[in-house]
Amino acid sequence: MKTFHLAANHTTQSTRMRTPKRLLSVAALALAAATLAGCSKDEPKESKPGQALASVNGEEVTVLQLNEEMQRAGVPAAQQGPAGKQILQALIDRELLEGEAAKEKLDRDPKVMQAIERARSLIIAQAYMQKRIGEPQRPTPAEVEDYFNKNPQFFSNRKQFAMNQLIIPAADLTPEVRAAADSAKSLEEVAVFLDSKNIKYGRAQVTRSTADLNPQMSSKLLAMQKGQMFVVNEGDRAMLISIAEVRDAPVTLAVAGPQIAQYLMNQKNKEMAAAEIQRLRSTAKIEYLNKDFAPDANTPAGGAPAGSPAAGATAVAGAPAQGSMGPSDADGADDKAALDRGVAGLK
Repeated sequence: MKTFHLAANHTTQSTRMRTPKRLLSVAALALAAATLAGCSKDEPKESKPGQALASVNGEEVTVLQLNEEMQRAGVPAAQQGPAGKQILQALIDRELLEGEAAKEKLDRDPKVMQAIERARSLIIAQAYMQKRIGEPQRPTPAEVEDYFNKNPQFFSNRKQFAMNQLIIPAADLTPEVRAAADSAKSLEEVAVFLDSKNIKYGRAQVTRSTADLNPQMSSKLLAMQKGQMFVVNEGDRAMLISIAEVRDAPVTLAVAGPQIAQYLMNQKNKEMAAAEIQRLRSTAKIEYLNKDFAPDANTPAGGAPAGSPAAGATAVAGAPAQGSMGPSDADGADDKAALDRGVAGLK
């Protein structure tokens, strides 16, 4: 019985920038905090741009603020009336909290000041990169078709694996359990053995495709027979997996085209950002005052700007990325392995 080791996901950085909507959202919070840190409530108040909608202990909440919040929230025009009332209340609550924080001098707390400075630095760096890179041109239909044709394992020759799992704590995957699994003819026989040893387990049925998995894992699964079992170690749990079915699941160019176009745009963005970082490093004087933190001779220096999306690895037992050419932008966590190899999760 084969064993595959899957490393747990680690958050690293890549070069793709956050979306403008996210950038604006973070910017608004950081600028509000910076304003709070830079002036006391006792100092003369500057009038805010925009028509005032409310006054909270002498601090105005304006139409401009409300419109910006609704824009960030993506409120449709037809719903801006009732939504505006709710968002105004949220702005009032924020103003109340900001005022109380200032009274308690939380804006002078070293941790708060450090967080404000970090947010400010990120915002400015990302704003520069956004301006420098601009909007990448959409790939041509010929480029999209070329990518489609060069990656048949993700599209025209896509295979789908239906698998059954028994999930146990990694500590319970003893040599005795391995031996029992090796000699068993089915996953049910393994379950009976686990019951006899009072080993608790969970069951799961999963479906993965050659677009979800890395090429090495896909090749191994394609070489296995129906019903063949293998083990996947993933952190503090182990999965005894049996292949129930392998079936064709092709994806057409018409379906995959929009996702391919978005993926190619993201790749271009990533390459341009990396090139700009490299350009800046080549012209800068960088001196490591603590040599322990200097990069190793064989380790390339530089890379992604801070705050860029994260990277990880797709595991057999992990949730498939639905409908994306690679990793999504959610929560700033991106699957670099999936991005590098192509499409992940086309269903």
